[in-house]
Amino acid sequence: MQKETHSHKSTHLEKQVDIAVYGRYGYAILLFPTFTDEEVECEKFGLIETISPGIKKGKFKVFAIPGVNFESWLNDKKSPQDKSYRQFQYNNFIIEEMVPFIFGECGGPVPIITCGASLGAYHAANTYFRRPDIFYGMIAMSGTYNIEHLAHGFFDDNCYFNSPVHYLPNLTDSYWLSFLANKKHCYILSGTGENEFPENSTHLSGILKNKGIPHELDIWGKEWDHNWDTWKAMLPKYLDEKF
Repeated sequence: MQKETHSHKSTHLEKQVDIAVYGRYGYAILLFPTFTDEEVECEKFGLIETISPGIKKGKFKVFAIPGVNFESWLNDKKSPQDKSYRQFQYNNFIIEEMVPFIFGECGGPVPIITCGASLGAYHAANTYFRRPDIFYGMIAMSGTYNIEHLAHGFFDDNCYFNSPVHYLPNLTDSYWLSFLANKKHCYILSGTGENEFPENSTHLSGILKNKGIPHELDIWGKEWDHNWDTWKAMLPKYLDEKF
């Protein structure tokens, strides 16, 4: 399996970042880290290996990017305003820097699936729902989709527009709704075991259902905890069966 590491000077994040790219061909998977901000976290914990057959076959190409969770929502030394603004910068990094990078590496526009687990699921979902004109679909595993869980009482406009369970119910613009209504690859997954909160997934699913937004909710049993074993079972199953 081919792997390349690209060093990128990010204008929006104002620092040098590394991007891990796995594979040569296929549609693109934009993969967010789970617990850390490392672009290689999913490789270290074996998630990349579980989906390596699809990578080797040229079915898809994985772009694993760093996060800024410990520069934003998980940084107790920063003010709430600074945390919120860092999320704003991260959004711009994804749209204005990562999307062109992916297209450049793939030789032109390709379908991009956002993907992640835990905090990565939040970023995958938020990225997809904010810009359904750009992204083809998403796979979100064991996530929370309410920024209030991370903002601890602070809630400015930027928090609102980065909290899917808040902005989606109020989305009435037919332009954006038409993109979401015509997408077929929106997958929300959760276990029901230790440290899993499937109610986060069912809440988001209920909002999408009320809006007529196609998606699939898949709640696994109590033997599936909030850990890598769960996600290493979920992700290859969905990449094999749904794409």
